[in-house]
Parts: sequence; structure tokens; C-alpha cells
Amino acid sequence: PYHVSINQDLFLEASLHSPDPLLQLFLHTCVASPTRHNFTTGVHTIVKDGCVKDPTYAAFYSPNRYTLRFKFNAFQYIRSNPEVYLQCELVVCRAFDYSSRCYQGCVRRSKREASS
Repeated sequence: PYHVSINQDLFLEASLHSPDPLLQLFLHTCVASPTRHNFTTGVHTIVKDGCVKDPTYAAFYSPNRYTLRFKFNAFQYIRSNPEVYLQCELVVCRAFDYSSRCYQGCVRRSKREASS
């Protein structure tokens, strides 16, 4: 566990450990949950489909492609235990592959019309 105060900046770093220097990381989705077993309902979305959803999120410079650095403000769920669990999904791509998910960035999915 890592203890922080409410609204304190929480800094994170994710690194890919590979002998291949031509790989890079992309933060696809990152959500927080009040329980460690459910990351689908009642979550706080920080990043989804590469799009920033939390206004306190900020990305930071990294000296290489296979390390991501970012932060967001710590928070607590109302009427819940003080623990918050984080789950992030990262995509590994070939560097300079401009058709890869890493180079698409934020992908906003269009809503489908409900048929009668």
C-alpha cells in the first residue's frame, strides 16, 4: 500500500523491461475502484481509450519510449473505506509504427443509435 492525503498529487511510472529498444508504451486505460475485485462498476476513470477523463491528470516527460510518467490527484470514495485500487492497461507498440495504437492517441468511440 501507498499512503497519500486527499488531493495530494500521486505520481506514477510504468516501465517496459525488454531488450528491444524499439518498443514503446501507451496508456490506454486507467481506472480507480473502491475494491480490488471490481474495476467495471463504480469506478473513477482517469484515462479511457487513451483519452484523459480526470482533469487532475498530467503526463510528464520521459527520457525514453518504454517508460510512462503521469500523475493525478488522490481522492477517496464517499461512504466507503479509505482504500482506492488502481488498474491501468498499457499497450506495447513498435516505435515509429504510425499505424499502431500508440500513435492513434485519444480515440473517441461514436455512440450507436438504438434501434426500435
